[in-house]
Amino acid sequence: MGKMAAVVGSVATLATDPGEDAFRKLFRFYRQSRPGTADLGGVIDFSAARSTGPDAPKVVKSQLSVSSVSEHNAHRAGLQPVSKWRAYGLEGYPGFIFIPNPFLPGYQWHWVKQCLKLYSQKPNVRNLDKHMTEEETQDVWEQSKEFLRCKEINKRRPRSLLEKLRWVTLGYHYNWDSKKYSADHYTPFPSDLAFLSEQIAAACGFQGFRAEAGILNYYRLDSTLGIHVDKSELDHSKPLLSFSFGQSAIFLLGGLRRDEAPTAMFMHSGDIMVMSGFSRLLNHAVPRVLPNPRGEGLPHCLETPLPAVLPRDSVVEPCSIEDWQMCASYLKTARVNMTVRQVLATDQEFPLEPVEEKKRDITTGSFCHLNDQNSQVKRARLNTDS
Repeated sequence: MGKMAAVVGSVATLATDPGEDAFRKLFRFYRQSRPGTADLGGVIDFSAARSTGPDAPKVVKSQLSVSSVSEHNAHRAGLQPVSKWRAYGLEGYPGFIFIPNPFLPGYQWHWVKQCLKLYSQKPNVRNLDKHMTEEETQDVWEQSKEFLRCKEINKRRPRSLLEKLRWVTLGYHYNWDSKKYSADHYTPFPSDLAFLSEQIAAACGFQGFRAEAGILNYYRLDSTLGIHVDKSELDHSKPLLSFSFGQSAIFLLGGLRRDEAPTAMFMHSGDIMVMSGFSRLLNHAVPRVLPNPRGEGLPHCLETPLPAVLPRDSVVEPCSIEDWQMCASYLKTARVNMTVRQVLATDQEFPLEPVEEKKRDITTGSFCHLNDQNSQVKRARLNTDS
């Protein structure tokens, strides 16, 4: 059975923990996987539009609504015309759409810079807010410049604030304790990201999508995202959009129950995933961020600079060489993921909450799933206190 059989055999040799479900077992397998070996033979690569063996779900083409997004609006967001996008789904996962890098050459630079330089600032909420004063985190970007500039010279230097960043929330800020959103903890959602999200949603058949909440995850090479379901939004009829930038990762898409074995796929820089319909409430996780096979380098698609001349009404802004050099230094050993979701249905309001719950600090608690090996002790302590 080729590569898939080799992977199944490798998984079978793992020592099973008592009570370990099928998803957890594969999560553990890929977390320990060795790039460049048969370990990754069962991972679907949509950039090559192929399944990996007879046991893998069949990759099928997904139909997009080409007429729903004008070429002008696509260009404004830094996207190729929808007619040039490739879009795929998987048999057995209705509502799941994978779009391999639809960005115009160079335009990923803008979105990377926004994640690192703009979205990481107040009033957005960050993991740093729990453990540091407002003065200490006044300007994450500026404070990190000198650290990242000397990254190649001294790898034993202290970590910059950007390298300590694990998550940022936008719009309606997610409460990690109550696992809820609320009307009274909201800051304006970034207009450029809202516009990008609206174009992606419309192309996938979701005209009228409103970008109301976002969660940005900042991964180091040893980071993982644990098994979970995104179900806190009050309206599940709208899709979950996921944008990846930087180093590649393995994404696991499971079923409604964790005893269903997940399907593994690569997420490369620029790739976009849409989870809707049946797939909107499926278990998923990221067990592994993969180091660049060429060493500490960037993916090829990030080597092309952002064009100097942009459309007059583009939401994309120029990126200076100095800014990109800092972004590139960070991304050589990191990955950034943006997830965007609509929280409320049209004309829907948040239910009233008990006064005690409203008083809880939404910045308490560690990010529920994003872990890295260097924070095991801290994470255990945070989980105990929360």
